[in-house]
Amino acid sequence: MGSVQTTVEQLQEDRVRLRVEVPKDDLRHAVDHAASDLARSVKVPGFRKGKVPLPVLVSRLGKERVLSEAVESHIGGWFVSAPEKACIRPVSRPEYEYELPESAEGPFRFTATVAVQPPVEVADWTQLEVPATAVEVSQEMVEAELDRLRRAVAQLAPVGRPVQEGDVVVLDLVSASGEARRDVVVEVGAGRMVEELEEALLGMAPGETKVVEHELADGETATVEVTVREVKERVLPPLDDELAKAASEYDTLADLRADIERALHAQLEEEAEAEFRAAAVDALAEASRATPSPALVEARANDLLVGLLRSLERRGISVQTYLAVTGRTPEELRDQLREQARRSLARELVLEAVADRLEIRVTDEELRAFLREQAEESGERDPDGFVERYLGQPEAESLREDLRLRKALDRVAAEVRQISPELAHARAKLWTPGKEKGPGDPKLWTPGQEERR
Repeated sequence: MGSVQTTVEQLQEDRVRLRVEVPKDDLRHAVDHAASDLARSVKVPGFRKGKVPLPVLVSRLGKERVLSEAVESHIGGWFVSAPEKACIRPVSRPEYEYELPESAEGPFRFTATVAVQPPVEVADWTQLEVPATAVEVSQEMVEAELDRLRRAVAQLAPVGRPVQEGDVVVLDLVSASGEARRDVVVEVGAGRMVEELEEALLGMAPGETKVVEHELADGETATVEVTVREVKERVLPPLDDELAKAASEYDTLADLRADIERALHAQLEEEAEAEFRAAAVDALAEASRATPSPALVEARANDLLVGLLRSLERRGISVQTYLAVTGRTPEELRDQLREQARRSLARELVLEAVADRLEIRVTDEELRAFLREQAEESGERDPDGFVERYLGQPEAESLREDLRLRKALDRVAAEVRQISPELAHARAKLWTPGKEKGPGDPKLWTPGQEERR
């Protein structure tokens, strides 16, 4: 299929008129599709439903009927791709104007007038102060990692005492209906069982049986008979060179400690960088007063909800169970998704404005390099073939735009003024004249505002 060609005419009050040209191959596909749909609903003597040839169908219904069906059933899809190429965000239903084509052997042209999201007047990000966390790896963090490593290689020794938190127990579980699960191995306190059962196990002796009542996800209650068969405790190995040899590629505990510290530092740096970049774009969105249209927010929230429902379905989790586990009402979930949608849209709007101001572009070579890198990291056997296949799909241009916004964020994150979280907290508590003004009012000067990073 071809690609629709679009030109944009700016009208008053944040409205635009798109002039769209649909390639003849796309129009021919639409006509074939419409004819197939009509053939299934039209009775023509001598032909089975759905098997009516196009010339016969046209002679029966008329050329205008077939072309009208083709245009009306496909113009929405053609319109959707047109704003993407024109880099605008419609916030209302389009008003179409067109004349039916004479045939399917040429391009089809139409105009669509629509209200759009107003562009953002991006603020000077070089004047923004954004808190950046300094990464430090404490000895407590290293010791915690070593402790997890010791627990992973620890031996389990049977004990004759009652169950304590952290013990590994072997259980028999019998439901009220008689369904039994034997020799179930669990760690007490790991959060793998319902809370009522975790509490009931504490203090039980080997061979002891209890009937435990617990609440189900739907609010009803059920009972289960639990019998403790064995109680085992972990015997942690000494923290020495032998542990390093047994649990890692290192020969000494010192080398293992150093490796754990390096890994923690890299992980914390990555997390801190992600938090800083998010804080930088959020601060710029606020300073630029990036306010997404309610229609865009609602549409994005709907997309997020659909994605969540599909994810739950794949995991076999009902919506009711999800709400019960997260402790939210449907209204609270909806509000959360709206806020998530509002924030993501505000970020996109302000980064688009940055990219436009800086005239940032993503070349074909950059797009190919990114795709090849992703293919190689995922173990693709034919990275070049993968790149060529992907570039032929509509998603390629969406990826190009994502990379363009990532470049814009790189620039913003590099040029905002980094300050410590402590200074940011102190600044937030300072009173300045006009602080009672609304969040959309310009920020006044405060001491240290000219401080450079």
